[in-house]
Amino acid sequence: MLCYDATVASGTKLEDKIAQPVESQVKSQIEPKRPMQLHIIGLGVAQMARLDESAMRVLQSAAVVIGSERQLAVVSALVGSTQQLKLPSLKELREVLARFSDQGVSSVAVLASGDPLYFGIGRWFGRHFDPQQLRFYPAVSSVQAACHRLGLSLQDVTVVSLHGRPVEKIRTRLKRNQRLVILTDKHSTPQALARECIAAGLSESTLWVCESLGYDQEQVRSYRAIEMVACETVFDPLHVTIIQTRGPGGMLPEFPGIADDRFVTDGPAGKGMLTKREVRLTILSLMQVCDGDVVWDIGAGCGGVAVELSYWNERSQVYAIEHHPERLRCLEENRQRFGVVSNLTRVAGRAPEALVDLPRADRVFIGGSDGELAGLLSLVWANLAEGGILVASAVAETTKQQLLSFFEQRQQQADGLCETLQVAVSKGDLLAGQLLYRPGLPVTLFKFVKS
Repeated sequence: MLCYDATVASGTKLEDKIAQPVESQVKSQIEPKRPMQLHIIGLGVAQMARLDESAMRVLQSAAVVIGSERQLAVVSALVGSTQQLKLPSLKELREVLARFSDQGVSSVAVLASGDPLYFGIGRWFGRHFDPQQLRFYPAVSSVQAACHRLGLSLQDVTVVSLHGRPVEKIRTRLKRNQRLVILTDKHSTPQALARECIAAGLSESTLWVCESLGYDQEQVRSYRAIEMVACETVFDPLHVTIIQTRGPGGMLPEFPGIADDRFVTDGPAGKGMLTKREVRLTILSLMQVCDGDVVWDIGAGCGGVAVELSYWNERSQVYAIEHHPERLRCLEENRQRFGVVSNLTRVAGRAPEALVDLPRADRVFIGGSDGELAGLLSLVWANLAEGGILVASAVAETTKQQLLSFFEQRQQQADGLCETLQVAVSKGDLLAGQLLYRPGLPVTLFKFVKS
């Protein structure tokens, strides 16, 4: 196939063109292809797209426009004969975009509802593509629109996305005197959210359902939680629920230090294989988990430490390793009970074998080792990230001696900072109508910070 050279046609002498240095010609031939540009465009909250000049320009010049059926209908009059593609699953979307890139497509517009970078598809693009390929075009989001309908300041609300997530996740947010804006799906209906409020002791809560925001059929209706449970209304799938929590609460944690008897255990209430509250609080303080940390809880038992770590560190991923079938059952029940279904993963098996496929840890707690403590300490320490923290507990003297030996190794090799303490708690009880304090077994804790 012959290509017509515009420079020759515009008056450049052919001999001048040929006379260019060979290096210059080669450079122009091997210059890398510009990567495909991805424009993620928010459409706003309205029946017609509300786009600024730059968003309109890239939408109309894109080779392909991708969006949901509803979104494509909104922009159909603007894009004319441009190729349109219904948004596939995100896994398939990556493959589709790779094919477009291979075919030489230079520009793709992806439609989003509202602000792409506020609980939208923009976050996914940011994780999977080079920033140089991405351009974002924000618009008013459904969260903003819902708050404006009710006159709520955005800084005074907490936004929770249940879209594509288990409805139980709301349990990490159901505290007294909260204003929650919930992004929902077919499972997190207003009725389901009302049931969660009541189960959390917040039956006096008010729920506002904001349907079809920006459309002619827009509705904003309010209900008491006890009314909503009995409500048979089928709400438009395009809605946002706002909850003002009210009621005594007390069923879900409001502050670190969950009462022992709130956990499901393999023994009487508050007993069984569970790290008790006072020790648990000290462990949380020693571990200092940060946003995004990967945490291993080895020998998790019924999940006391793992649940608290997950509950108060939503952006961290916690892996609870346990092999005992009954304790695994209790762990799963506690995972559901406290709503830590998104960031607490139950790992059935024994360490160290069960650790092989886990992502590298930033924080590790060893609460049980089945006699494998010495080997576990060495293995975890070798694989711990720089600056990572290892915390281990001991009650038996044999376990203490193994931790003391590891402590001395760290001192000799000067490869970490160490501290240790004992927690001894006596709890009040009645005997023949008189108050007395019953001492529990002291627990020794060691903390190691990797240099």
